[in-house]
Amino acid sequence: MAEQRIGAHVKQGDPISTSKANGAGAVQIFLGDPQDWKAPKLAYPGGAEALKADAEAAGLKVYVHAPYVVNVATTNNRIRIPSRKILQQHVDVAAQVGAAGLVVHGGHVLKGDDPQAGVDNWRKAAEQLDAKVPVFIENTAGGDYAMARKLDRLAALWDAVGEFGFGFCLDTCHAFSAGIAPEDMVEKTRAITGRIDLVHANDSRDPFDSGADRHATIGTGSIGGEAIVAVIEAAGTDAVVETPAEGQDADVAYLLEQVKAR
Repeated sequence: MAEQRIGAHVKQGDPISTSKANGAGAVQIFLGDPQDWKAPKLAYPGGAEALKADAEAAGLKVYVHAPYVVNVATTNNRIRIPSRKILQQHVDVAAQVGAAGLVVHGGHVLKGDDPQAGVDNWRKAAEQLDAKVPVFIENTAGGDYAMARKLDRLAALWDAVGEFGFGFCLDTCHAFSAGIAPEDMVEKTRAITGRIDLVHANDSRDPFDSGADRHATIGTGSIGGEAIVAVIEAAGTDAVVETPAEGQDADVAYLLEQVKAR
């Protein structure tokens, strides 16, 4: 089995130094404001080529997270069409920085819409996307009209897009908040997607099946450190924490110690 790398989502200004300081082997960044529709604008000194070279020199795997505003599933044309455009732009720049993958949320349809419309919209987006790097669809925590929250909806989505080579990013907080027990997360999602390419290792501030997307420092939330480590071990892939900044170094250190010890 390939080495499992542990890292954190950090600000893009100096992700290499930040990751080297906490001993991480992986790092995740945004390529701009995650709430903005503007084209990606990398803040790293020297641009994409410099980031790629520096990450390779440091032995870091880079992952990119698409903006939160991206929603290719929606029936709202004013959101769906720009979402396709900005997703492609982020894929293009992710390729320039040598990213191992780009993570994008599954999105949702509008209240009262047939969820099948969201599935169909995802397929259309998949057909148009030039995936220069692997694209990982991430499960989400809440919303009755979400495409990747509950397992049955995820299965319908994967039936539509699986053939296009999409990967899957399993977020432990999101799965827990969606009512999937930690001991079932890997087995049940992998049974649908056939793969797990990255774990977002986040504790949950809120209780099981709450529908709340609130990440907590590992060991302070409702999931607990041991259960999160077990998910990473079962997934057998890299893991990135997206926990509050003040506890991230401790979270990375804990996971590095625990995953290495198993």
